[in-house]
Amino acid sequence: MFIIKKIILITIFDLVFKKKFYFFLLNFLLIFGEISAQYPDVREKVTNLPNFDDRILHYGYYLGFNEYDFKFEYDESFYSNLGSKDIETIPKSGFNIGLIGDLRLNEFFNLRFEPGLYYTQRDLIYPSEPLFNDLYDFDENRDTKRNIKSTYIHLPLILKINMKRINNFRPFLLTGFSYDYNLSSNQNNRDDNLTYVFRTTTNSFNYELGLGFDFYLYYFKFSPSIRGIFSFENELIMDQDPFSPWTGKILNMFSRGVAINLTFE
Repeated sequence: MFIIKKIILITIFDLVFKKKFYFFLLNFLLIFGEISAQYPDVREKVTNLPNFDDRILHYGYYLGFNEYDFKFEYDESFYSNLGSKDIETIPKSGFNIGLIGDLRLNEFFNLRFEPGLYYTQRDLIYPSEPLFNDLYDFDENRDTKRNIKSTYIHLPLILKINMKRINNFRPFLLTGFSYDYNLSSNQNNRDDNLTYVFRTTTNSFNYELGLGFDFYLYYFKFSPSIRGIFSFENELIMDQDPFSPWTGKILNMFSRGVAINLTFE
């Protein structure tokens, strides 16, 4: 009966909100609730690394991959006067690599600093009409597409919220904030979209929310996790022409990403 209720609740959530990440998070919480309810019946097994989580400070590293897109906020005239379609963002898979410093606060909370390097790529597809009607020497293949490559020095400060350990398995939640320094931003480049250079800000701040599982192996702890990364600062650098078809109708542009990390501690 519990499983049927869970399936119904998850289906409703997915249909109403259409947010894959939050759907995944809800699914995780429901499944963990079922596991926790059955905890007294779980058989005891040989415990690996029984004192691992008692250390005040420990280190590790992570490898992973990501996908980023952009969220746009438009000037009202973008729709009311022009009737334009949304700018389409096509995300492409990137990779992440970094280090972890973990400070134990108590049995259920750890504070983590996870400096890393994130590489990602996004393609922007602009609607050709009516944005480019007045552009001289318009070429659809050249002018309606922009390729944006980003290399972030990613500096997150994360609170790890641990659930109760079950043998060699322990779920956890992640929440916190991060700072990104974009090495590929072109912020100070004098060229702009007229010469095929799309510019973004060098500095940005984000909030992060995620979940994962600790697996205590014989020699080390292995932790796969997934997180959402959401910028709350406008990252767009406007073109020099205030009526530019590439930036003139955009008020704000925010990065949104999903990262999957494989952590070794």
